[in-house]
Amino acid sequence: MQVQKTALYNIHKNLGAKFVPFAGYEMPIQYKDGIVKEHISTRTYAGFFDVSHMGQFFLEGDQTLTEALEKIIPADLKSLKINHSKYSFLLNNDGGIIDDLIVTKNEKGFCIILNAACKDNDIKQISRYLEKNHKQLLDNDLSLIALQGPKSVEILEKLIPSVSNLKFMTGNNFNYENENLYITRSGYTGEDGFEISIPNKKVEKLINFLISNEVKPIGLGARDTLRLEAGLCLYGHDLNEKINPIEANLKWAIAKKRKELGGFNGWNKIKNLLTNGSEKIRVGIKPEGKVIARENTKIFSTDNIEIGLVTSGTFGPSVNAPVAMGYVKSNFAEIGTPIKLEIRGKKYGGKISGLPFYKKSYFK
Repeated sequence: MQVQKTALYNIHKNLGAKFVPFAGYEMPIQYKDGIVKEHISTRTYAGFFDVSHMGQFFLEGDQTLTEALEKIIPADLKSLKINHSKYSFLLNNDGGIIDDLIVTKNEKGFCIILNAACKDNDIKQISRYLEKNHKQLLDNDLSLIALQGPKSVEILEKLIPSVSNLKFMTGNNFNYENENLYITRSGYTGEDGFEISIPNKKVEKLINFLISNEVKPIGLGARDTLRLEAGLCLYGHDLNEKINPIEANLKWAIAKKRKELGGFNGWNKIKNLLTNGSEKIRVGIKPEGKVIARENTKIFSTDNIEIGLVTSGTFGPSVNAPVAMGYVKSNFAEIGTPIKLEIRGKKYGGKISGLPFYKKSYFK
């Protein structure tokens, strides 16, 4: 299979990007400044991320479209207001997470942002529930740029007046050089920020504007450290088809109405877990000292019983300490519980932590 490139590939190259294959794309993992400086730039000023490899999937239809989607997505899509977004999941028949996603309601239907590695399978899964009168389009003529950090709104307002009126998890259409942009205010770093859906032919001009305002390019490396400090999951690591939202400690993302009425894939299992609890659950983990507990590190109780596994782990530049997430048996999940982490054959101390590690700064 041929490796794909986003419309910004040459700009990344000119900015000194180091590339890696990711989800079928050639993507920048870091630039000249390195992961730690990119991370700090995002937390203290602003950074831009090329997330055009993700799927921008548009669906059009009447009320039957909403009903079809609610069979596989446990959000309350019927009550979702136009230009409002929800974080949710695509669920299989057992309640396992096929993908986590952002769904936004627009005047014609919905736009669903799909993870890059999952998008082809997601579309197949969703299509099985659609009717003939439902239109669908994966728009490859659009780039998607995430602008994140405390100065994001100040910078973007210079280019797109009134974008500051958006609240967290809302979006709208804006005019830029006689082209329509759809901009949402959310992000996956824990910072205030925006996602800008823009035609490929205009994206370089947007990036040049951001660079002229001293916004740094941010690669996949810092994207990972930022999201982990914010306690946010990465599909394929912290989430997969064998993990359900209750085990993932994401039951808040299932709408209250849907928890009561069900009607979506895996409802019976999820209802049982909501009532009785799950055997394992996702938790934050703080290793002692400077040792980093990376993915697949085994977790033990203090009396050396194996109780779980790390799914994400790194050094958090903003908290100046190692941070990790993983799954443990529920009776060991209380915050402050001491644990042991087996790293390269040796056991190190640690404890169960609350999430996030870094306080989120969304604009509510």
